Amino acid sequence: MRGEGCYLWDEAGLRYLDGCGGAFVANIGHGVRAIGEAMAAQATRIAYVNGTAFTNEPVEALASELASLIPAELDHIYFLSSGSEAVEAALKLARQYWVESGRAEKQDIISLAPGYHGNTLLALSASARPHYATFFREWIVDVHRVSAPLAYRCACRGADAECRVCSGMALEDKILEVGAHRIAAFIAEPVGGSSTGASVPREDYWRNVREICDRHDVLFIADEVACGAGRTGTWSALEPYGVVPDIMTMGKGIAGGYAPLSAVAAPRRIIDVLARGSGSLMHAQTFSHHPVMCAAGLATLRYLREHALVDRAAAMGRVFHDKLAALLDLPHVGDVRGRGLIAGVELVLDRDTRAPFPRKAKVAERMTEAAQRAGLVVWPNTGHVGGVDGDIIMLAPPFIIEPAQIDELVTRFRVAYDDSVVGALATA
Repeated sequence: MRGEGCYLWDEAGLRYLDGCGGAFVANIGHGVRAIGEAMAAQATRIAYVNGTAFTNEPVEALASELASLIPAELDHIYFLSSGSEAVEAALKLARQYWVESGRAEKQDIISLAPGYHGNTLLALSASARPHYATFFREWIVDVHRVSAPLAYRCACRGADAECRVCSGMALEDKILEVGAHRIAAFIAEPVGGSSTGASVPREDYWRNVREICDRHDVLFIADEVACGAGRTGTWSALEPYGVVPDIMTMGKGIAGGYAPLSAVAAPRRIIDVLARGSGSLMHAQTFSHHPVMCAAGLATLRYLREHALVDRAAAMGRVFHDKLAALLDLPHVGDVRGRGLIAGVELVLDRDTRAPFPRKAKVAERMTEAAQRAGLVVWPNTGHVGGVDGDIIMLAPPFIIEPAQIDELVTRFRVAYDDSVVGALATA
């Protein structure tokens, strides 16, 4: 298999438009030689060194480059291999911070439902996706949930200024119910990933969340693994709201898919508590701060900057959503949402009532298979309605996508819809 730009070719020579960047990862496109060359050059210098014994040039340069892109306060960065690892480390950092602050009773976590934060056990615990947790319930910890601000699924459709869910005030309700003295952290994706189909909270949501967390002394962890690295048209998905989290996780796009790389960023005020106490974060990974992975990340960030690709994601994002809006003329497309170059298309049985297809119809799966037959790669999600039903098709193409390729994506999406939804209706 090979890739170039926005396209993939399989071993039979069939071409596919990569409509989801793999898993929201391939932001600079496929086949960028500069990234591979940077990795190869680093591998010939030093491929691996233990991060607990030595630092290395790529990790220092990458930390400096990344710190210049995220809020200035978040200037301490820890590099890992995957989003799950970053979330695991961020949650452990929050817990260790409170223990070393002399407040060990702050041990509980609050997250959004639906929501997704990874597949390692603590990250899976924070994820509100029952179909993933079914087999591991006895192994995961209990996490408190508040409803995600998914306007399409809310009774108020996002229009009620007093709605506790859409305003973010449901978080305060939960903190008061559990007791602020017990809550260590609230974790959430600033723009929803696949679990909520790229849902974008209303303007006041994150400012309210920040104020609530400050008022009750709760750490706010922004999980930007999927929605960060310029995907929404700004480097941080939180940037338009003027909100700075206490801890931020990043991944996927920070290395463009050329190497497995993720990061946790935190401010000195949190890190200094650990430095004065135990001396370090009680978390270690064999491949943390890996020189070759960090060389890939550094080359990717420089490529993004040199080609102004985050600004391009914002500009193409407007074109993207204008063209995707035409899909609303399809009778079983209930909603199209998102920001920048991430979008969710929700498929429903009945548009008037928003009733989902029954799970047995497997609409998202059928649509994904039909899209691949039509030469389009998309990302499916299910379970956002009642933890079981619901069908979303996620789209997150490379930032280099052209308007004509967006037209091609929409055309192929329609072909896949015609190929799959009719059959699903018979099943429903």
